[in-house]
Amino acid sequence: MITCLAGGVGAARFLSGLVQVVPPEEITAVVNTGDDIVLHGLHISPDLDTVTYTLAGAINPETGWGLAGETWSAMQSLDRYGGQSWFRLGDRDLATHMYRTQRLAEGAPLHEVTAEITKSWGLDLRVIPMSNDRVETRITLKAGTEIGFQQWFVGQQHATAVSSISFEGAVDSTPAPGVLEAIESADVTVICPSNPIVSIGPLLEVPGVADALIARRDSCVAISPIIAGRALKGPADSLMSDLGHEPSVMGVARLYAKFASVLVVDEADASRAAVVEAEGIRCVVAPTIMSSPAAAADLARATIDAVR
Repeated sequence: MITCLAGGVGAARFLSGLVQVVPPEEITAVVNTGDDIVLHGLHISPDLDTVTYTLAGAINPETGWGLAGETWSAMQSLDRYGGQSWFRLGDRDLATHMYRTQRLAEGAPLHEVTAEITKSWGLDLRVIPMSNDRVETRITLKAGTEIGFQQWFVGQQHATAVSSISFEGAVDSTPAPGVLEAIESADVTVICPSNPIVSIGPLLEVPGVADALIARRDSCVAISPIIAGRALKGPADSLMSDLGHEPSVMGVARLYAKFASVLVVDEADASRAAVVEAEGIRCVVAPTIMSSPAAAADLARATIDAVR
């Protein structure tokens, strides 16, 4: 059994490679919900949906989020009224959020609703939210203003410098049913090539998750989302720098050494393998840019082999 800690586009692409080399029913993805947002009265779970749409083959290939072939009539009408349309929701995508909101209002917990949604998309792997409880990633800007993650990431296009990050509600949250069991029983646990601060960070703040990883460190492998000092997509590099972490494979190694025994880095960082290992984590070099389904599958194989 393989358990993956996941968030964002990088994780979704890795999982799309993993299901090519491991039977999907042997995979559990524990997914970040710290960037969930309630907008227009709807409960939106961006990371859960990105994982679901990607594995269903329905993701918009140009953006890495949302649905392919989407239409935007609802947003165009909202623009006419002067409503909040900075967070773009396509017409078909809206149905997912409407269904999730309906089921939550009926009393179904988020992990059950997620299972219903993934089943409807024909997925055989298990996708679990990190918690059924509300955990909200909050961003404090250098100017001192605190805003929600999506306001910063989407609304400000993550262009504003950050001074700190907090995960509101995390201390009082509990892991969703199956989360700890998935880590404790896994043959291999993978920390996906996600933003270590805002995609993996919230998972580690849910009580019990970090301890479960530490207990199974020998079978845990992480993949660096930073290649030659840069993030391929998103603000992982600038965010690490803002918060005092070196935006490099060394910075990633320092963040993950307590939880993982192996760090997979790209060939572009092969020369830094020794300094990565000086941080107390074994370094494996492999191509990590998932430019095609075959490349994602190759990375999945290399990652599993690295810890086995």
